[in-house]
Amino acid sequence: MSDKIFIFDTTLRDGEQVPGCQLNTVEKIEVAKMLERLGVDVIEAGFPVSSPGDFNSVVEISKAVTYPTICALTRAVEKDIEVAAEALKFAKHKRIHTGIGTSDSHIKYKFNSTREEIIERAVKAVKYARRFVDDVEFYAEDAGRTDNEYLARVVEAVVKAGATVVNIPDTTGYCLPEEYGAKIKYLIDHVDMHNAILSTHCHNDLGMATANTVAGLMNGARQCEVTINGIGERAGNTALEEVAMILKCHNVGLHTDLNTTSIYPASRMVSSLMNMPVQANKAVVGRNAFAHSSGIHQDGVLKDISTYEIMNPHDVGLDDNSIVLTARSGHAALKHRLSVLGVQVDGERLDKIYEQFLKLADRKKEIHDDDLLMLAGADMTLNNHIKLDFLQVTAGVGVKPVASIGLTIAGEKFEAASSGNGPVDAAIKALKQIIRRQMTLKEFTIQSINKGSDDVGKVHMQVEHDGHLYYGFGANTDIVAASVEAYIDCINKME
Repeated sequence: MSDKIFIFDTTLRDGEQVPGCQLNTVEKIEVAKMLERLGVDVIEAGFPVSSPGDFNSVVEISKAVTYPTICALTRAVEKDIEVAAEALKFAKHKRIHTGIGTSDSHIKYKFNSTREEIIERAVKAVKYARRFVDDVEFYAEDAGRTDNEYLARVVEAVVKAGATVVNIPDTTGYCLPEEYGAKIKYLIDHVDMHNAILSTHCHNDLGMATANTVAGLMNGARQCEVTINGIGERAGNTALEEVAMILKCHNVGLHTDLNTTSIYPASRMVSSLMNMPVQANKAVVGRNAFAHSSGIHQDGVLKDISTYEIMNPHDVGLDDNSIVLTARSGHAALKHRLSVLGVQVDGERLDKIYEQFLKLADRKKEIHDDDLLMLAGADMTLNNHIKLDFLQVTAGVGVKPVASIGLTIAGEKFEAASSGNGPVDAAIKALKQIIRRQMTLKEFTIQSINKGSDDVGKVHMQVEHDGHLYYGFGANTDIVAASVEAYIDCINKME
């Protein structure tokens, strides 16, 4: 059996299903190109039949990248498969990923079917997909809770029908590592796989996605399905960076073709574009992953770094140069640091970001990476339908908060003022006087990027309008301004 592990990245499909983290086609292409530089083997680019946007993203990603296989998800439905094949027509290497639920729970409650009928539908879907492409992956949804003997029958049937990869998802994140590993071993021992391989696809509901994935690989799976930063539905998917560095750090006879030095830039890009901060203590890519505060640890690391570090920061792309960005830094230093963070900018866009960088640097003692990513993302909003011109707020002890606001809407200027229970409430009420829509605030979250009173605060907001939910994001050293920017972001998405 080969010791090469194929990396199947589903950041742009399963990862993008997180509410409020949807990307447009241009952003998806940017991530896909980064994944290509990272060296992933397969990019799951979307679920084409689900929406025109997903279809178009698969088409454009297929045109934009060369080396990875481009994969499109379907149900075991002929129409899904036909649409996926059409979306993949420009891909240099193409794969259709089709499947159906196999657990008794799914068979009874989701499909109102029987085990035999599910096998028939699975075989029919694989055979139909093989009419369009030579590379077909089958997923046995909820395999983690599927009886092993029946699962082996399903796997054997779809392999005979032409599946080249069979995905064994722990869809609910329920399995224990030894249980999931034993499931993979059972299939290896009891099914003639011919030239097909098994794939892992683990969720993190109980915090065991990475452990389950590694257990699966150790027991014979040769593909793992992962996302950057472990993003995904509910508690997320297996984190690409964790599996990559586990295999790199442990001599278990397995390897990937990943360029691990691109891990950190990929992590920062996905975090920035999806407005999903990486937790500070996140393995491999968190800002504290290579930080030492304990005096004992610091003493040990200064004597020999291997005392408390099992990975070299350079191996994941962490740059330890001494360039400190201040108001006196030039375009070259800014461009270099953004490049380290996975953001490639030049020309007019770099000039615009640099202008905003200087304004922020005048207000802050130190510019952090998250500040730069905020600036790089902020310039993408310049062409929005609604723009914030100014915001003035008066508040204090014994003073009723009052806010004045100025907006430009499709080139026309508007102003309004209002009081409120607090500065944010006053500002939002003033905004609503101009934007006369019935909107309900459903979620409002404030997060400080770093410690300190001069740091940038991030605001995540969710509003409901006409039965639909819209997600907005704002970042500013003034938390009231960040809140208004997030609200405006929601409105622009309605437009």
